[in-house]
Amino acid sequence: MQARENYRFILSGGGTGGHIFPAVAIADALREKYKAEILFIGAEGRMEMDRVPEAGYPIIGLRMAGLQRKLDWKNLKLPFLLMIAVWKAVKTIREFKPHAVVGVGGYVSAPVMIAGVFTGVPVFIQEQNAFAGLTNKALGRFARRIYVAFDGMSRFFPASKLSLKGNPIRKELMKPLADRVQSLAHFGLAVDKPTLLVVGGSLGAPAINRAMGDAITGLSKTGIQVIWQTGKGGIDLAIQKTQELSGVVVKAFIREMPQAYASADVVVSRAGALACSEICAQHKTALLIPSPFVAEDHQTVNARNLEKHGAAVVLAESHLSKSFEKEVHRLLTDPELRQKLAHAATRLALPDAAVSIADDMIQTLQGNEQAHP
Repeated sequence: MQARENYRFILSGGGTGGHIFPAVAIADALREKYKAEILFIGAEGRMEMDRVPEAGYPIIGLRMAGLQRKLDWKNLKLPFLLMIAVWKAVKTIREFKPHAVVGVGGYVSAPVMIAGVFTGVPVFIQEQNAFAGLTNKALGRFARRIYVAFDGMSRFFPASKLSLKGNPIRKELMKPLADRVQSLAHFGLAVDKPTLLVVGGSLGAPAINRAMGDAITGLSKTGIQVIWQTGKGGIDLAIQKTQELSGVVVKAFIREMPQAYASADVVVSRAGALACSEICAQHKTALLIPSPFVAEDHQTVNARNLEKHGAAVVLAESHLSKSFEKEVHRLLTDPELRQKLAHAATRLALPDAAVSIADDMIQTLQGNEQAHP
């Protein structure tokens, strides 16, 4: 498909890697395939303000906060923050003159999409989760197209606007699996021992860190190797728990995710939409531990969707202290179960989502231009 070379897009969303990485993947596809010019809008003080420039894109920060889902005086400030953020987003749109605004979720995308609607710029949405986020649900009726990763999303959005494309994942994870032997060597681990990868999301997961801290000595005694991403808040405890153990790699944040996935026989993970999509794309056996503290408990919905297809084992956070070590050991010592779960996960993978979304947006914009010359 050919496109003119001067398309411009504003992408907005963030707060967690689950929003940021899909947005960057879409931006990469638009820039690499269509030479599009990209501008991001994020929330001041959130991780997108670092991660997006690291990926090579400019970003503008808005002062914005999320809705507190219980009575909280901070909610009184939201209308004023929203009005100011919309005004700044309108100003940015008029200066940058994008052909489309793309919202990927997170509260900062709300004023940007509202500004897109107000200025008449086409709005697209990418919803990662099986339970749609508040911002996307509220603004879905204004979108040209809504790209989703799970079936059954017509309960949240107009069915005529839905397009099942999957979740865009980091391009380094779209490539063939990294070499396992070389990946294990990269982490200084042995090739003949079962390996567990533990990730609690880009910000870490205290409950998973506590469970790992309690289980790590016992797992290590059985010959299990561990690559453990703790998040900044969990690194000190993890180092303390593992300083006398061998075969354990502890990092606050793992940048070498292709090598980490290639090394792993089993992945312990939260059930954010991006994590689920990456696990499927990497053909991995997973023990999913949904966070119970996210909006509408959407991680549990994501995890149960994979479980329904036989693609993962799900363990509630409330059962960690009783069952975590036992479930990890069961998966690592049962190769037939691991193979069955990994094959089912592979069938759910949609690794070309970013390019597919980019193609569809360009095609939609070209159709709009032809209809309105």
